[in-house]
Parts: sequence; C-alpha cells; structure tokens
Amino acid sequence: MKQNKPDIRKLLLLVFLFPCFMVAQAPLSGKVIDENNATVPFVNVIEKGTANGTTTDVDGNFTIKVAELPATLVFSSIGFETQEFTASTPNAIAITLAESAQTLDEVVVTGLATSVKRSNSANAVASISADELTGRTPPSTLDGALYGKFAGAIINANSGAPGGGLSVKLRGATSIQGNTQPLYIIDGVYVDNSSIAAGLNTVSAAAQGGSASNQDNPTNRIADLNPDDIANIEILKGASAAAIYGSRAAAGVVLITTKRGKAGKTQFRFSQSTGWNQAINLLGMRDYTEERVLDSFGEADLAAFIAARNAGTLVDYEKEIYGEHGIITITNFSMSGGSEKSKFFAGVTHNDEDGIVRNTGYKKTSLRLNLDHQPEDFLKFSLSSNYIHSSSDRGFFNNDNSGTTIGIALTTTRPWDQLFPDENGIYPDHPNNSSNPLQTRDMVKNNERVDRIIMGGSANLDIYRAESSNLELILRGGLDFYGQKSRAFFPKELQFQKIANGGLNGVSVQGETQNKNYNLSAFLVHNFYTGSTINFRTQAGLTREYFDQNTELLTATGLVASGTNVDQASNTGVNQTRLKQEDAGFFVQEEINFKDMLIATIGVRGDKSSNNGDANKLFYYPKASLAVNLTEFGFWKETAAWSQFKLRAAYGEAGNFPPFGALFTSYNAFSTDGILGISLIGVRGDANLKSERQKELEFGADIGFFNGRISLSATYYIKTIDDLILQANLEPSTGYTTQYVNAGSLENRGIELGLNTTPIATRNFQWDLGINFFKNTSEITELRVPAFNLGAFGAGLGTFRIEEGQSATQIVGSFDGELQVVGDAEPDFQMAFNNSLKYKNLELSMLWQWKNGGQNINLTTLLTDLNQTSHDFDDLTVDPEGLIVNGKYRPAGNADVHTEDASYVRLREIGLYYTIQKKNLTGLLGGRIETIKLGFSGTNVINIFDYNSYDPEVSNFGGGSIFTGVDVLPFPSSKRFLFNVAVNF
Repeated sequence: MKQNKPDIRKLLLLVFLFPCFMVAQAPLSGKVIDENNATVPFVNVIEKGTANGTTTDVDGNFTIKVAELPATLVFSSIGFETQEFTASTPNAIAITLAESAQTLDEVVVTGLATSVKRSNSANAVASISADELTGRTPPSTLDGALYGKFAGAIINANSGAPGGGLSVKLRGATSIQGNTQPLYIIDGVYVDNSSIAAGLNTVSAAAQGGSASNQDNPTNRIADLNPDDIANIEILKGASAAAIYGSRAAAGVVLITTKRGKAGKTQFRFSQSTGWNQAINLLGMRDYTEERVLDSFGEADLAAFIAARNAGTLVDYEKEIYGEHGIITITNFSMSGGSEKSKFFAGVTHNDEDGIVRNTGYKKTSLRLNLDHQPEDFLKFSLSSNYIHSSSDRGFFNNDNSGTTIGIALTTTRPWDQLFPDENGIYPDHPNNSSNPLQTRDMVKNNERVDRIIMGGSANLDIYRAESSNLELILRGGLDFYGQKSRAFFPKELQFQKIANGGLNGVSVQGETQNKNYNLSAFLVHNFYTGSTINFRTQAGLTREYFDQNTELLTATGLVASGTNVDQASNTGVNQTRLKQEDAGFFVQEEINFKDMLIATIGVRGDKSSNNGDANKLFYYPKASLAVNLTEFGFWKETAAWSQFKLRAAYGEAGNFPPFGALFTSYNAFSTDGILGISLIGVRGDANLKSERQKELEFGADIGFFNGRISLSATYYIKTIDDLILQANLEPSTGYTTQYVNAGSLENRGIELGLNTTPIATRNFQWDLGINFFKNTSEITELRVPAFNLGAFGAGLGTFRIEEGQSATQIVGSFDGELQVVGDAEPDFQMAFNNSLKYKNLELSMLWQWKNGGQNINLTTLLTDLNQTSHDFDDLTVDPEGLIVNGKYRPAGNADVHTEDASYVRLREIGLYYTIQKKNLTGLLGGRIETIKLGFSGTNVINIFDYNSYDPEVSNFGGGSIFTGVDVLPFPSSKRFLFNVAVNF
C-alpha cells in the first residue's frame, strides 16, 4: 500500500489540474475601432464574470482565450462607453466604441450665453469638477479648495484664522493700486468678495497716521460659498477668455455652477466629517541657560528663571496659545430628483470649526434650493437660491504699534513669566509688555457675522427652430444681498486698556455693512447650419449691473462699567463708506465652425459705468480666437495614437475700474466749538482718469494620445496692462499731497503646462496622474512718475519698489543710503502633482504642491530677535563668519537679512476611502442604500520649508494688493485631519 500512495497523489493532482488545462483553450481575437474608423489602443477586454482579460495593442488588436463558447466580453476604455459582446464562434470580432457622453458634454464658456466643446476651445480655460473640489477632503472654504488644482493661480492664505482670508491672483500682477482679485460669478450672479475691516486699528494702531491700509485680515466674502453645492468651476485666467465680461475682468473671472437635479427617483446624500486641526509649525522656545538669561535680561530675571526651573513651572507660552486641537464637524445633506419637466436640488450644510487658539472658530450654515422647470419643449426656467449664515471669531493678531496683539505680546514673553489668572480669575500684568497675551486671548472679542442671500434665475425661449437654423432668447437676473456685522470688544480690565497704563478704558467697535448687487441681462443666440458643413453661431445681448455697499463703523472708547453699547462711552466716533456703481453694456460675438477643423470666434464688449469720469462713454473690449484641430484633417486619420492635436491662438482686452476715491476729491468733516467744517484728506480726484486696460495675446496647443490616456496642454501668454493707475505726489502748495494718475504700463509673460495621464487602467486597478506647471514674470515697462516704494514698512527692513524696467513685485533694501534689490515676491515657478490610485473599492488620492522661489519680508523673526526670545537666537547659522549669534546678527543686518526664501513643498490634500457597494448592503433601509463611502483625509499634512517663521504663505496686508509675503506675527496656519462617511440612498 505504501508503494501505491505516490501514484494516488499523482492521480489526484491530475484530476484537480485537468480543468485548468481545459480553461482558456478557446481563442478569440479581433479589433477595436471608434466611430471614425480609427483604431483604439489600450482598451480593456475582460471575460465577463472572471478576472481573465487583456488589452488591445497600439493597432487596436487583441487576443484572449476563454474557457468556453459562448463567452461575453466587456470592452472599456477612458473616454468611451463600455460595451459588451457575446461571441458564439471563434471568428474575428469587430468592435466599434462610441465616445462617452461625459466626454462629449465637456464644454467651456465662450460667450455670456453659450459654450463650446473643450476640444474646440481656443482659450486655456481651467475646469474643476465637484469631485476635485470636495472628493479628496472637505475644504474649509471654497477658495481654499482651489490650491494646486490648475496652472496660473497664485493663492495665498493671508491669515490662518478660521473662516478664510485668502487671495487668488491669476497670471501675475494685474494692477499696482487697483483690484487684483478675479470676478466671481455663481449661476450667473455677480457675487461680492469684499474684505471689510473690523476697526481694530483703534487699538492696534497698525495703520498710524490715518493710513488706509487694512491690517485686520478680515474674512473675504467668497468664503461664504459652500463647496458641497458646486458642480463645477471654470476659471477664465486671461483677457482673451474674460473679455466678454469687460470692465471688471482684468484680473480674470471665476465661473461657478452649482448642482442641479436630474430626472428620476429622488436621490439622497448624507455626509459627515469629524476631526481636528492643529498648527502646521510652532517655532519653539529659546534654549535658555543661566548665562544666557543673565546676559539678556539681568539678575532679576535670572532669579525668576532659576526658581521656575526648580519648581518645574517654565511655560511654553507659544504652545499654550497656539497648541489647541480645534474640533471640526461638517454635516451635509442633499436630495435631488424630479421628472423630465421639473427637477430640483436641495441641500443643507453646517460647518463648525474651532481654531488652534482658544475662543476662535468658524460656524457656517448654508441652505440651497435649485429648481428647473420646462413647461413646454420650447421654454424652460431655472432658479438658484442660497441662504448663508456664518459667524467667525478671529482673535486679535497681526501687526500693531501698541504692543497689544497676541503675536506681538508673545515676542516679549519668557517662560518664567507668570501670566495665568489667580483663583479669582484676575490676570497679572505682563512684566515686560503692555499686554498679557493670555488675558487678551480670553477676554477680547472679534467676531464677524454674516447673513447672505444669493439668488439667480433664467428663462430660455426657443423663438423658432428649423432644420438649418434656430433662434433662442435667454433672460437672466441675479441678486447678491448680505448684511455683515463685526463686533470687536476690548474690556477695560485688559492690561493695555487701563488708564494707569495709558489705555483707552475699554473699546467697543461695531461695524455694519449692507451690500446689494443685482444684475440683469438678455441675449439672442442664433445658430445656422449650412450644407457645406460650416456652422455659424451669432449672439448679442445687453447687460446691466448695480452695486451698492454701505459700511458704518462706530467706535467707542472710555466704556461705562462693562457695557458694550457704543452709546455707553465717553467718546464715540463714526465712519461711513458708501460705494455705489451702475454699469451697462452690450456684447456681440460670432463663432464659425468648419467641420470641427477650424473654429474661429470674434466679438466685442461695450461698457459704460458711473465709475467712469464720463458715465455715458462706452469703452470697447474686443476679442478674437482661432482653434485648429489637426486631428480632424484627413491626413491625421491614419494615426491611431493621436486622439487630439489642436493649435490655438487668442487675443482679448479687459478693464479694471479706478479705485474708490480716485475720480473725485473727498473731504473729512470736523467740528470745532460746535461749528461744523470740512477738511481735505490730501488726495485730489481726477474726473478724466481712465480705467486700466489689459491686453493679452495667448498661444497654445492641446495634444492627446491613446484616446485620452495621455493629454498635454501648453500655453504661452503676453499680458500688458496700460494706463496703470498710480498715486503721484503733488506740490504742497496745491493743498493736496497726492493724486491718482494714469502713469505707466505693466507686462506679464508666462507659460502654463498641464499633463494628465492614466498610466494604468485595468479591471481592478487604475492610476491617474496629473501635473501642472506655471511660471510668470512681470516688468514695469513704462513709468511716468518717479520710482516709489510701497507695500511694506520701509527700505531699512525691505519694501516693494515700483520702478521702470524692473519686476512689479521686486523687494529692495537700503544699504548705506542706497537701494539695492534683495528679492522678489514672484515665485520662480509653481507645480502641483495630483495622484489618484484606485484598487477595486479602495481609493488613495494625493495632491502635492511645490512653490519654488519668491521671497517674504520676515519681520516676525526680527521682532523676536529684538526681544531676545527667538527660538534660534543663540545659533550660529546666519553670520557668514560664524561669529555672531543669529539673534544679534539679524537686527544689525541690512534688509537682505529679513528677506527670506518662501519656497515650500506641501502635501496639500490626501484622502483614503473605501466604498461599500449596494450588493454588500442588502437589508439596510430596505435595500435603498446605494453606497457607503468611508475614509480619512487631511489638508496641509506634510509641509517642507526652510522659512524661519510659522508659514511662508502669509500676507500682513491681506489680499487686496499684489504685495503679499509681509510677515508680522500672523495667526499661524493649521493642518486638518478628518474622518469621513458619506451615504448615497
């Protein structure tokens, strides 16, 4: 028996392996082509219900062995509809794949009422989908979700305070002293993106001498919009694309389309994200020793240091203030559906985010209802409505000249100082500073509260439709209305508010802003199709926009008791700013399409505005473009590898209105002994001032291979801004100090590259990779006033200088009375790497961002040096000779010491998700649940930089100018971590 066992094992092995030898013995072969008879390479060919599969070769050919016939094969490829084919015989198979509806529908805006297939667009228009906005990780604000998503945008967080405070600049500097932020339009509504100061300057004295500079770093109002409501965003980066928006489009246009319902059963979606945030980078304490304490602060502090060290009571006050882990919750619920005639989308989102500093945070609730109704085949209506309520507690940070903000107070704070309150809640005075930062953190209130309604409606009427032509009337209207309340309260108990300390005995500042924008437009769109395959589309329209903003700021000092009412004070002051404007214009555009081979567009926008010296004068903004799709020509048909080769060129012009107060002379009111009078504010108006005009010429190419598996986009642009509006000095004898004048020209040149590829796409695994790169350089090409400095704190510390023949963002410093260039805020280049890896139901996605070059003026380190508290005070890394410690070398150095490289590499976003499909959810809600998606995500998770402060992404003066990167003790930036769950049912 023992001799027979090996034979039995061999027999059993043969029995089990026999079926395997029989499997995949029926060979099938064939070829895959598209609707134009071009071969389709790299198509996935899978035997249905198995893991058996292959891919087509470069010529579209495939061979696969199946277990038996008949067999069903599944053909799938990016950009095409998935198709099944059942083979009953081993004969050659011919498969024709149709282009997917998603690819066919991918369009970009070319007019105020029309769009065009991206494959026919002559402009470099960036598009961001809902999945790209929120699919990786829920963003705190909309503008914060744009980081790294497309080439050509420089996005800066002006402050890390909850609730936003970002600036977006497209294709470099577009103005020196005017608007630099793009125009935002959501569902056809012109929305406001103001940043309104809360009046903190009364206490901080950051803008002494009546300077109008805003160093409060308030929230920008585009942060109100809910990212979860958005279906897609299109960014018109240059004048060649944005010319259709005329006088407000010099800084680019961001077009936002919100989600809408689809016909069918009602779909529900619930998502919940919960997590925390924490500081990206804390600098840490100086490495104190007895010798260093004695040398820096004297014998009294040495004794206090020794006592605290022995008692174990040394405190890291930076960590005490910035070391909180703020809790974040984001809840979203939406439903959509309807019939073929009536569709709806409704959603509610609630955000609640604590800051990394106690008593700071951001709350927002957003309600949306979008309706679409088509009562007749020739008529349809759309309504978009959104209500937003937000509340932001932003603390008291940034630059000051009174030693009162939390960051400034920390620079003078040593770990042995006793700053905590006693058992009665009484805070001690800071021994070395005018304010106790713990007391300021716990008692100062700085709140912004907003209630906002954004509504837009449209009506589309088909006037007539014929076989070769049709005419459509489109009517649109929009309203953006909000009320913002800012409340800043500094109780008299604060150290720096006490009269004995030279304080104001309590300050209450109340701001009220009412903003109302509404716009109306009407368009006619005519399409004409000829028998020679040349198609014409003509559109013409009228537009009207109204803008009305009224801000009142009431400041009270010397408060009675602990009251916050501004009428309960010994001194009150009132400031009111009103901005009213009416614009009107027309738009005409002609598009000619010859077989999708040649697509030409020409158009003009004419605008007039109450913000011009002559309110009835029309200013014209032309545009023209040409796209050539070489792959549509006959000689490309035989080249299967090329799915697209398009050359494009475009030209356009756009405008930028003069800043408020430039066209007229303003006065201040005053009262002396009860007699009312007016006084000059020093700025003389000029009614003949012209708007800045941007002209842009853009060239590019879009190339695609292997049916969209690889696509490359390249754009080169030359953008000039003429009639730059600048402030020129006047002779004192005129009674004025400055006047706004058209006095220069600015040029930007840049390159933008985008690569999207799918290196691997199999049945179970797909890898998508996207890379974008851009570089911009600017130059002041003409300056008809003397070169001047602005945007910082003087040449001794480093400042920006406007000078003919030099970069618009150059930084200069004073060396023995002479100015020298020490840096430039413009990055050398920026890149982003977007990776998505999908294996069955598991997905990992990452967005890395690399900013190379660009300098900041780092005054945070200077202030800690001067107070001898810098974390690296005693290091020998700055002095080239290695003899003088950093904390003594830097304050004695020139401006180049304070100008630092602001490069960084960030893991901007990361998300890891697993999706549970319906087949595994049987029984839940009666089988109603379609999917459950579980995941973990993060923002700013990895941050690599050598910059010697909290974050190289910072701007003391907010986002209203091109002069970013001035660092003065900001609210530090944070990283976010979230656990996420989403249920579709």
